[in-house]
Amino acid sequence: MWWLTGRILAAGVLGLAVLGAQAIAAATRSYLPGDSAPPIDGTFGPAGGRPLRLAVLGDSTAAGVGAPGRPDTVAARLATALAEDGWRVTLHGVAVSNARTGDLGGQVSRALTGAWPDIAVIVVGANDATSLSRPSTVEHDLAAAITRLRSARVRVVVGTCPDMGTIRAFAHPLRELAGWRGRQIAAAQARAVRRAGGVAVDLAATTGPVFRADPGTLSPDLFHPSADGYRLWAAALLPAVQDAASASSSIA
Repeated sequence: MWWLTGRILAAGVLGLAVLGAQAIAAATRSYLPGDSAPPIDGTFGPAGGRPLRLAVLGDSTAAGVGAPGRPDTVAARLATALAEDGWRVTLHGVAVSNARTGDLGGQVSRALTGAWPDIAVIVVGANDATSLSRPSTVEHDLAAAITRLRSARVRVVVGTCPDMGTIRAFAHPLRELAGWRGRQIAAAQARAVRRAGGVAVDLAATTGPVFRADPGTLSPDLFHPSADGYRLWAAALLPAVQDAASASSSIA
């Protein structure tokens, strides 16, 4: 059986070499720069609408990298939908490109500067998956960020790590490995959200199948969502955000 063991070891070494080469290729390819995100701050809805302050935190996808313009971002789509419900929405974006969950502390501080938001939407996790963040660390850091927001009476909705297996910038089998890492991160995030009192939306489960089937859901860099991709994410997040808005109104 020594020959079989040798073949297995050889296959394992070859597999690692392939993954290593693909990881280098993925890390060195060109992606849309963080400063390409459109400005998202603004006011949405009728002047006489019920006032609602919405903050959006997270990474480049929360900031809207890949969106052609502000209306196409997750943040603006959510604010627009709330405005159609009769809210006068003040939108404040504090997301930072390349951010990981451990970077949320500074974003929370900025979100709580001045008038506190009624709702905070957090979209983060992809960079944790690609940078090999420990799930336990992600869980701890996200719970800490949500706890700070909840202590300020802010209702929190978290879009957990999207389906990393849909990223066409990654070749196979790196894409499958990224998908597995994304599921690890999403599970850790879901535990944190339950523990800290937020609401989790499983972006991978709700939008992943469409991203896998439709290349048009990704922007030209094949990593960030396109306008269509962000539309799907916003639609997945919207029911939880609407519930949070209703709950904030009942308290006020």
